Amino acid sequence: MGLDPGLHRTGYAVLEAVREQHAWQPQVCEAGVLRAPPARRRAEALAERLRILHDGLVEVLEEWQPAALAVEQLYAHYAHPRTAILMAHARGVFLLAGAVRGLPVVGYPATRIKKLITGSGRASKTQIQYAIAAQLRLDRLPQPPDVADALAVALCHFLASARSLPVPPPSS
Repeated sequence: MGLDPGLHRTGYAVLEAVREQHAWQPQVCEAGVLRAPPARRRAEALAERLRILHDGLVEVLEEWQPAALAVEQLYAHYAHPRTAILMAHARGVFLLAGAVRGLPVVGYPATRIKKLITGSGRASKTQIQYAIAAQLRLDRLPQPPDVADALAVALCHFLASARSLPVPPPSS
């Protein structure tokens, strides 16, 4: 499972390894967005958003029971430390939800995700969307961007860990 953490919207994607001929291929089981509506009172805003996002993630984890949780590592520009701190709260909630379920939780820097998927660590969002659509054999580009980013994280983890998958048995 891949996550693109955010305080208002968190993209998630669940991939499954399926056997095709003599290799494992990633297949999308589900992808979507967890949304936290704005809180009525400022004092409750952060805690309430985190609870709603946590509960949404727990629901997805219970339904799909993924083998691992991959999350994009936090990147923040030094000019916006408050944004980094707020995003860290969301990431922390998601990491805890995975750890409580005994899932391996893996973080990937954005540049590694882009490099594994497109061949360039500086790929644009559009390049990533096209690469994801091609590699996952999607009928259209993944939308919204939160879903595309979560698919990229999940696909990155699939590609990074593909060597550890057992050799598929020969077709009958």
